[in-house]
Amino acid sequence: MADVHNKATRSFNMSRIRSKDTKPEMMVRKFLFGKGYRYRLYDKKLPGKPDLVLSKYKTVIFVHGCFWHGHTGCKYFVVPKTKTEWWLNKINRNKELDRKSVKKLKTDGWKVIIIFECKLKDGKAGKTLENIANRIEANGNTNH
Repeated sequence: MADVHNKATRSFNMSRIRSKDTKPEMMVRKFLFGKGYRYRLYDKKLPGKPDLVLSKYKTVIFVHGCFWHGHTGCKYFVVPKTKTEWWLNKINRNKELDRKSVKKLKTDGWKVIIIFECKLKDGKAGKTLENIANRIEANGNTNH
């Protein structure tokens, strides 16, 4: 099956996909900052380069795109009809890297919170964001 876009259009569309500062990520960041949480972004020293690092709470947050991280059962994760094998290999590799990063972080004593973009859409954002704050607080402040 041929692509529905020509090569130039597909290239433009793909160039607009961001890996940093995505809308879901910005939503989480604004919410947490407004609640008084302070964090670092994309700490390269930590496995998986988490999107947000709350050192005070020894907690990291990953905001995953449903497609790129193969969110099973999600309406936003649809296997492409072209280059299917290539895409599945890429997505499965992302999932494997995610698993390894989470395992290493937990071994090192970090609490890991993963949020998929679909949980920040369709009226679910408020509940999801409050849940994140509750989970951070449940983890406790490790500096006391």
